[in-house]
Amino acid sequence: CDKYKTGVIDGSACSSLCAKETLYFGKCLSTKPNKQMYLGIWGNLQGVIKCQMEEAAQFDFGTDPEPRKEIVLFDKPTRGTTVEKFKEMVYGLFKAKLGEQGNLSELVNLILSFADGNKDGRVSLPEAKSAWALLQLDEFLLMVILQDKEHTPKLMGFCGDLYVIERVEYTSLYGISLPWIIELFIPSGFRRSMDQWFTPSWPRKAKIAIGLLEFVEDVFHGPYGNFLMCDTSAKNLGYNDKYDLKMMDMRKIVPEMNLKEIIKDRPCESDVDCVYGTDCRTVCDQSKMRCTTEVIQPNLAKVCQLLKDYLLRGAPSDIHEELEKQLYLCIALKVTANQMEMEHSLILNNLKMLLWKKISHTNDS
Repeated sequence: CDKYKTGVIDGSACSSLCAKETLYFGKCLSTKPNKQMYLGIWGNLQGVIKCQMEEAAQFDFGTDPEPRKEIVLFDKPTRGTTVEKFKEMVYGLFKAKLGEQGNLSELVNLILSFADGNKDGRVSLPEAKSAWALLQLDEFLLMVILQDKEHTPKLMGFCGDLYVIERVEYTSLYGISLPWIIELFIPSGFRRSMDQWFTPSWPRKAKIAIGLLEFVEDVFHGPYGNFLMCDTSAKNLGYNDKYDLKMMDMRKIVPEMNLKEIIKDRPCESDVDCVYGTDCRTVCDQSKMRCTTEVIQPNLAKVCQLLKDYLLRGAPSDIHEELEKQLYLCIALKVTANQMEMEHSLILNNLKMLLWKKISHTNDS
C-alpha cells in the first residue's frame, strides 16, 4: 500500500485494498512463511489472496528458500518506457520462458488487457510495474494462459505482486483437516488411509477425476508448449460445490523449456540429485556427473498414481477390474517410450470414457 500511495504501483485491487478498504485478509491458509495465502473478502465476494514472499528466480531443489528479506523493487519498466517498449519486454520474457511457441503476440496483448486494472484503455507505468512483477511468477503466467479453461481458478485482481483468485469450496482432493498439534502425532501411513475415508461419494470422485484428467490435457502441448506438473499432490487440488476440479496451487507447474534450463548441467552423484519440486525427475548421467534434461514420468502417469486409491476405493464392481487395468497402464507411461503422445491420448481418453459412461446418467454428472 505504501508503494501504491506513492504512485509506484497500481492494479485492479489496489484502491479496494489500500484506500476503500473493501478488500481484506481473512484466515491464513498457508503453513510456510514464504508462500502466503489468505482467505480474502472483497466486498460481497470471497477469494484467495496470494502474496509472493520468495525470490521469483530462486529455484528450490528440495529445500525451501528463506523468506525474502527485501521487498520487490518494482523498478521495471523504468520511467519513459513506451507501451511499445513494454510490449517488447514482455515478448522477450515469454520467448525466454516458453520458446517460440504459439502466438506470443496474442499472449502479450492478453497480458496488457489484464494489466489495465482500471479499464481505461491504456496501461499506466504503475500498472505496468505491477504486471512485470507478476509475470516473474510461473503460476500467474500459467493462470493467464489458462484463464478460459474450466479447471483454472479465475483471476479477480492484483496490486503489485499480490493477486486475488476465486475461492474454491474444498481445498484438498480428500481428507479431513485436523489441528496441527494432532497432525504431529498421527503416523503418515495411518493418515493416508484415514484420508481416503473422508472423500465424496464414488460418482462425485469420478467427476473430480475427469476434471483432473482434463487439466492434464490443458497443460500437455497446449498452444504455448508443454507444462510439467512438479508437485502432484492432493493438497494442490480442490473442487467446488458442483464437484468440478479446480487447481488450488499451480506454483510448481513449469514450462518444460524452463525446467530443462534449470536442471541442465546440474551436478549430481545419483538420480536422487536430479529432482525439481517433489516429482519432476530426470536421470543423472554418471559419465559426466550431470543431470540430463528429459523428465522421466509424464504428468498423466503421476496423476494416475494419485488417483489410483482414490478411484478404486468404492468403485462399482462392474468396472473395478477394467479401471484398475487402465490406471496401471497409465502409471507405467514413460516419456521416453516410442509413440508416447499417442499412448498418452489413448489412455487418457479410455479413462475418461470409462468414468463418464458410469456416471453420465447420474445427477452427479
